[in-house]
Amino acid sequence: MKALISHNPGGPETLVLESIPDPEPKAGEVLVATKACGVNYPDVLTIQDLYQTKPPRPFAPGTEIAGVVEKTGAGVAAFKVGDKVFGSIGHGGMAEKVAVPADRLSPIPDGMSFEDASAFSSMYNTSYMALKDRAEIKPGERLLVLGAAGGVGIAAVELGKAFGAHVIAAASSQQKVDAAKKAGADEGVVYPRGPFDRAGQKALADLFKSVAGEKGFDVVYDPVGGDYAEAALRSMAWGGRFLVVGFPAGIPKIPLNLPLLKTCQIVGVYSGGFKKEHPQKSRENTKAIIELYKKGVIRPLVSKTYPLEKGGDAIAALAAREALGKVVVTI
Repeated sequence: MKALISHNPGGPETLVLESIPDPEPKAGEVLVATKACGVNYPDVLTIQDLYQTKPPRPFAPGTEIAGVVEKTGAGVAAFKVGDKVFGSIGHGGMAEKVAVPADRLSPIPDGMSFEDASAFSSMYNTSYMALKDRAEIKPGERLLVLGAAGGVGIAAVELGKAFGAHVIAAASSQQKVDAAKKAGADEGVVYPRGPFDRAGQKALADLFKSVAGEKGFDVVYDPVGGDYAEAALRSMAWGGRFLVVGFPAGIPKIPLNLPLLKTCQIVGVYSGGFKKEHPQKSRENTKAIIELYKKGVIRPLVSKTYPLEKGGDAIAALAAREALGKVVVTI
């Protein structure tokens, strides 16, 4: 089979398309013929050895897949050959075939394409867990979503509306804000690109405060980090919840007097860790998300697809923060 392989730490240009032996499913695993692979920001970091989990090399990047079960390992009863499945797998998705633990997969709902299925698991599970389990968001609360046109950002906008929140989408261009508003955001704000000097940081904080409402944001969903984090935190409501999701703009340093004065919470969101610590709750969340999809409440935004040999370009698009919604590698 063919796979896009990382042999050494580096950028997307270091990935090599090559032929490798087909994997064999072990007990509890299934062999999936991959049809589509969703690309996520962890792929940018993993190939550089900058992510919190470091797979042994050589490996194929690609954190979530959709495809068809080709073979089942011993003890697998949930799936049979020919089933259409999707799920988050950590790495290995940019390959024609991948062996996956069966408990990481779910059946693809009727009517969902492989492209949509490969863009579904990570962004919606992350945002659902963040808003529902970590922030316990309530109807009527004001939710600020940073990076609102990215994969998890769009998902947070859609799910925030589904949970009854008033959603304010923030992004780096009017095109991105418009995409978030099309996904359901009530309001939008365009922020400048950083990094910022002290005057720029104050202006950014004032920008967020201008759309925060009288009491401030009840929940901030931050998959961006960098200078944006502190600026958004300054517009929090008393008792608000600040969700730490990711850091493409850099890991922020937060003055701890801010959460003290606002009596707000800074809450970590790590979907992979949540699945490991709470596997049953994670499966329940996936079922709930699929039901929202079936009802038409949520729909993945796949803005561009790439063939397997151009998988590095898909990762580069995320690294440059150019993508709207999700980009997908088709196989």
